[in-house]
Amino acid sequence: MLYSEKVMDHFRNPRNIGKMDDADAVGEVGNARCGDIMKMYLKIEDGIIKDVKFNTFGCASAIATSSIATEMIKGQKIEDALKLTNKAVVEALDGLPPAKIHCSVLAEEAVKAALADYYKKQGLPVDPSIFGCVDCESCGGCGV
Repeated sequence: MLYSEKVMDHFRNPRNIGKMDDADAVGEVGNARCGDIMKMYLKIEDGIIKDVKFNTFGCASAIATSSIATEMIKGQKIEDALKLTNKAVVEALDGLPPAKIHCSVLAEEAVKAALADYYKKQGLPVDPSIFGCVDCESCGGCGV
């Protein structure tokens, strides 16, 4: 399996890794099939993502996609961060092997899960058409 230089760089030198104890929002997603788990922490001020951290248990692609996703949303307005797609994550890493595309989907879902957590804490509605399935207790547990 060949990885791009960017994937290897983000795997070997992940950006924004770690836990954030004073996070305004936390999102955690996992993929039972491959065993990857991503946890994203956000610090938000005036609608802007001021800081972001992540912890990922998984393969090189899972770590790299988490790392690049944090770089892509840091400093962004919430509305812009919600537009992050797995395709944009893949492009930012100069590609992923087909068998690892699911890692980019997890990165997108982790960002949206953290933002959904923020919306809930602010008393704002969480629209499934924007956030996807982020509340498995209410929908029956899809494993996302």
